[in-house]
Amino acid sequence: MATASHIVEGLLKPESYPHKPAEIKLVQTQMSFVFLTGEYVYKVKKPVNLGFLDYTTLSKRHLFCRQELELNRRLCPDVYLDVVAITGGREGVRIGGKGRAVEYAVKMRQLPQERMMDVLLAANRVTPEMVARVAQKLVDFHREAKTDSRIAAFGGLDIVRQNTDENFSQTREYIGVSLSQEQYERIKGYTGDFIRHNGGLFARRVKEGRIRDCHGDLHCAHICFTDGICIYDCIEFNDRFRYSDVAADITFLLMDLDYHRHPLLSSDLAAHYLRISRDWPLYLLLEFYKSYRAYVLAKVTSFRLEDPNISAQEKAFSLGEARRYYRLSHAYTARMNRPMLAITAGLIGTGKSTIARYLAEPLGWEWLRVDVLRKKMAQISPLEHRFEKFHRGIYSPDFSRKTYQALFDRARSFLDGGKSVILDGSFKKRTDRTAARDLAQETQADFLLIECSSSDEEIHKRLVRRAREKNEPSDGRAELLAEQKRDYEPVEGFDPALYLPLNTECPPQELLARIFRHLLEKAGRELENAVK
Repeated sequence: MATASHIVEGLLKPESYPHKPAEIKLVQTQMSFVFLTGEYVYKVKKPVNLGFLDYTTLSKRHLFCRQELELNRRLCPDVYLDVVAITGGREGVRIGGKGRAVEYAVKMRQLPQERMMDVLLAANRVTPEMVARVAQKLVDFHREAKTDSRIAAFGGLDIVRQNTDENFSQTREYIGVSLSQEQYERIKGYTGDFIRHNGGLFARRVKEGRIRDCHGDLHCAHICFTDGICIYDCIEFNDRFRYSDVAADITFLLMDLDYHRHPLLSSDLAAHYLRISRDWPLYLLLEFYKSYRAYVLAKVTSFRLEDPNISAQEKAFSLGEARRYYRLSHAYTARMNRPMLAITAGLIGTGKSTIARYLAEPLGWEWLRVDVLRKKMAQISPLEHRFEKFHRGIYSPDFSRKTYQALFDRARSFLDGGKSVILDGSFKKRTDRTAARDLAQETQADFLLIECSSSDEEIHKRLVRRAREKNEPSDGRAELLAEQKRDYEPVEGFDPALYLPLNTECPPQELLARIFRHLLEKAGRELENAVK
């Protein structure tokens, strides 16, 4: 029986290959021997059992070679060529030789190392256009990836909790080595809180078919910008690591971009993915899954500290890497359970309620409408119209002040409970906008002021349509527009990160994309400062 060392020794000789390469380079991973021959790569699986994978028999290695070929052709069809037999007869070790197979290899086209995403990142040569192309490819891949009831079960709350619990149980021994007690307790606590508070979200992801047969190991070193984009080396050895929410798949790459100190590119990729996929609830899972992915890599890197086969220098490098991953996982917790307070501002007919509804419904945010609350306080039906003169009746300055105070009181109760809220009103007074921002600070919530605008012509069209609707609580009408313009105080003194002006004449889905891009860019800048 040919041994692994005998096969490796043979495959380092040019005569072992049909094309007789001039140079052969061997790269080893924990699981494979990889032979780079210039034109082709031959990947041979090591006969190891690592617990989460078992390559101990030739038949298993052959099976997983076939599976690797099939799965990776989904994203890299022109690179994964074949599974080839390695023979070991009298002529020596040969690729595709005569006689009985003693081993198998996955044959691939060799990709240019200088075009790998991690290499390009190090040279600051990854452009926004390249990131947009990656996002499109991944959205298309996730849409077409297989799903069924067995796969969907891997997105259930029990499996999610099992995966995170396993992380923490397997890393206790590294407290004081590669992570601190404070990091361990905070990440563990915030992760548990997120799972407990978001059971409904995880259930919806399963119901909506978001659990797919994904890539499972999606990071920068596995993306090559060559003829098109090749995303390779997905996980073939354990379905559990590949079957996941598409959110868990994309966040692996987002986390890796953060790790490579490119959080703004990470935010850009997330924004493109959301815009193309329109999977808006995925936004709610980003910090959770990024923290999870960073923690997994920290754990796996920490395992190398126990490996007797690597040098002290390699262990020192691994320790540094593990600590960086733990720090990154810890940094994500700062946003993991933080609620959002968003407010709209703008004249009548500028689309404030449309924006609020489009945000609240997919994200499950509480939607508090000034128009509805005002009438509830006046003890009338929300659909009963009071076409008062400007600043009269329930629209008097005094009644409006009381309405906004009641609005803030209700918002506070939700924010204190960790619920995100969007306040839908004109917020035409600086004092009310400032009060909302102060409320966010007091409740440790994120804050965003969305100021809606539109042309007078479009506003008039909307108000005419609104007048025909029977389920509209607003009493706004065209004859009030001029007076409201005079009464509206310009937005001033807000940090640009907390303020987003929107012309609402764009389609609602495009407006949502702009809102999420703004939020993601803010998060990216915060992370950039946190991990410097």
